[in-house]
Amino acid sequence: MPRTLCVFCGSSERVAPAYFEAASDLGRRLAAAGWGLVFGGGTIGLMGAVARGVHEGGGHVVAVIPERLNRPGIVYDTADEIIVTTTMRERKAEMDRRADAIVALAGGFGTLEEVLEAITLKQLGYHDRPIILVNTERFYDSLSKLFEGQIQAGFVRPEHRALYHVSASPADAVAYIGAYQPSPLPDKLTF
Repeated sequence: MPRTLCVFCGSSERVAPAYFEAASDLGRRLAAAGWGLVFGGGTIGLMGAVARGVHEGGGHVVAVIPERLNRPGIVYDTADEIIVTTTMRERKAEMDRRADAIVALAGGFGTLEEVLEAITLKQLGYHDRPIILVNTERFYDSLSKLFEGQIQAGFVRPEHRALYHVSASPADAVAYIGAYQPSPLPDKLTF
């Protein structure tokens, strides 16, 4: 069975070209490595760029979009499969169900919420898939600093740095996924 990568990323068209280039590059690299894509189903912003990159590389694309956003000009209607959900929560659950690995490109509130939920679920032992933050233009530096502050303050165990990986580029992200081995982690509920 083909492996599928879930990508969380922004839908804004108002961002620097470097973010679009990284999204397209990631998509092409995923397809070249034999990975399919499951994503939030948008044709705009980085969502569309990563999906088009996967298609350019001959890969398989699954778009998962809630009814409210399933409109022409919003939905990536050339996806190999389009799944329409009733709610955003159902959308995330479907993407999660299909994902063998998770990557977050740059994005807004939704991207942050999605990747933090994935990290939290991994911390609680619900999955052991790789989670990668692609740090285009140093986008995730401030989040990494926040995480370090949480560790220093005692809210997060130092060992839980292994829950996620910050990649400098799409190439590094794909290499990390290819070499990924789950790390044993302390139980979050053990104090």
